[in-house]
Amino acid sequence: MPNIMKLMKQAASMQQKMGALQEELAGKTVEFSSGGGMVKVVAGGDGTIQRLTIDPSVVDPEDVEMLEDLTLAAVQGALKEAKDLAAREMSKLTSGLGLPPGMIPGL
Repeated sequence: MPNIMKLMKQAASMQQKMGALQEELAGKTVEFSSGGGMVKVVAGGDGTIQRLTIDPSVVDPEDVEMLEDLTLAAVQGALKEAKDLAAREMSKLTSGLGLPPGMIPGL
């Protein structure tokens, strides 16, 4: 039975560390831009979009589709960067546990 108690303590510790990591990630940001920096998106490490900046020179009423494409590319890039940041931080936390990637839900 001592092994089960040790395992339960480890699981509780891991849960605490994951909660702290998620709070830490929420405080970190990543930035991604498209169109040579004409559209910039800042995302939190928790995957939230925090800021979107569009250079006025790229706003063309005759070519809304280009602005939509640039915005979509910047948002997708920022979200991917945020996800990659979370994965890197999570791998630090779970290294040595022998868990396959994606095994921890929520990140």
